[in-house]
Amino acid sequence: MLNTIIEASKNFCIHHIRLPYEMHDNVTKTRTVIAYIDIESIDGNKHRVYIGATPSFAQRISTLLLEEDESDEDTLIDMTLETANLIIGSAKVLASQNESKSYNMSTPHFEKIDIFDFNYDNAKVLKVEDDEMIIAIKEL
Repeated sequence: MLNTIIEASKNFCIHHIRLPYEMHDNVTKTRTVIAYIDIESIDGNKHRVYIGATPSFAQRISTLLLEEDESDEDTLIDMTLETANLIIGSAKVLASQNESKSYNMSTPHFEKIDIFDFNYDNAKVLKVEDDEMIIAIKEL
């Protein structure tokens, strides 16, 4: 499941951000805007997908989508929620191409702006220039 979400996040970088990106495993203890979406696979397994964007990553999305160069905290939260929705929604479409991997998704929820300190099963960090976004998944 995480692989499909990672593929969708790479597509997000290619088609929206349009800059080179890197993926790594080192989840750093840095201040992030954190949102999550709960998903349920067709076999009934439930997972929580966390998206933790550094404020600069969220600002990058705000600049792209809203053309705002300096957004307030509420807007950065909205951009993280929208990013979660776009990536997990795209992953849902990718997963639906293989019926056994299909899932339903809930709406995104804002968690907090703080250090990413959640328990998770797997995580990757997407890096664009100096901006990072954590993508983590936890079985519920």
